[in-house]
Order: sequence, then structure tokens, then C-alpha cells
Amino acid sequence: MPQFYRAALLTLALALPLSVHVASAAQTLTGVASWYGPGFHGRTTANGERYDMHDLTAAHKSLAFGTEVKVTNSNNGKAVIVRINDRGPFVGSRIIDLSKKAAEAIDMIGPGTASVTVEVLT
Repeated sequence: MPQFYRAALLTLALALPLSVHVASAAQTLTGVASWYGPGFHGRTTANGERYDMHDLTAAHKSLAFGTEVKVTNSNNGKAVIVRINDRGPFVGSRIIDLSKKAAEAIDMIGPGTASVTVEVLT
């Protein structure tokens, strides 16, 4: 096999899995978070679980189910780690919908929304 083809195959074999993994693990988003609770408590989430507003979970439009993210409230610096188990939010340009417990952890229950940074952990 010519050297050019060998080098191209090696590059492809090594680069593709690594670049996909690095891109997903290093992802950071900023935007507005909201929360959902009593009206959805006990309903089935998009991944098939029952929604429990007392768990540290969240809805995101595209992150894989089971992904853990750190959500930091930009107004007060408080942070919480949640697991993605649902799809949403579907209101405006919001980037994540937190469970009631997660929203309480970063003090955003009263206002209902907050500017946040979302860091993908796993």
C-alpha cells in the first residue's frame, strides 16, 4: 500500500473518534434557563422515565440522554449538576429547562428564568 494511503487511513482512524469525543466533552453554552415542576411531575419524559421534580434533571433540545451538565447561574455564581432526561425547552430561545430541585439549587425559582452557563461534563 502506498505511503499516502497508509497515512490517510491512520489519520482517519485516529482523528475521527477523538474529535467527536473532545467536541462533546468541551461544549459550553450560555443563554437563558427556565424550570418546570408541578404540572409535569409524574409524566413520562422523552427518554421514558417518569419526571420527578425533586430529582436533579433537565431538558435540553439536543444533548444525549444521560449527559451530565453543570449549570451555573450567571447572576449569583451558584451551580448545580443535572442529568439530561427530557427534551425542551420549547419557549423562545431558552437553552435548558431545569427540574424544580435544580432551579432551587441555583436560586431561580422566584424569577422563573436566569442567565446561565451550561458546561457538558460527560
